[in-house]
Amino acid sequence: MRMRPIAIVSNEIQQNRKFDAEDVVSEIVVSRKYKRALDGIESFSHIIVLFWLHEITAPERSILKVHPRRNNSIPLTGVFATRSPVRPNPIGITTVRLLERKDNILRVKGLDAINGTPVLDIKPYLPESFPASEVTVAEWSKR
Repeated sequence: MRMRPIAIVSNEIQQNRKFDAEDVVSEIVVSRKYKRALDGIESFSHIIVLFWLHEITAPERSILKVHPRRNNSIPLTGVFATRSPVRPNPIGITTVRLLERKDNILRVKGLDAINGTPVLDIKPYLPESFPASEVTVAEWSKR
């Protein structure tokens, strides 16, 4: 399997550390060859961004359990039950607010990716695709 990035993240976050992405404004600079693929995206308030966590090392990709949120008071949990960046295939996914589109650049708010992160795909957020009734989450995620 081979994937190639369609875009690169540009923002002020320079290092892979825990940060609150809620207020981070980023630009997703889409390759010019995919510019036409953005047509119509500005009619959505939110988009889903899939990206490659490019600074995750090979040893980190073999980690199967982590303390969620890097909090040692939370028991070790399988990486597939967390949003930890360390995982066999370090793919990140975040729903963000789309602030504006200018040509091949999307300004977004809330992207938890560092500067230079390769973007694999962009999808519109459709609420009906994510039904929220009767959702159960781990107790640690509520803290």
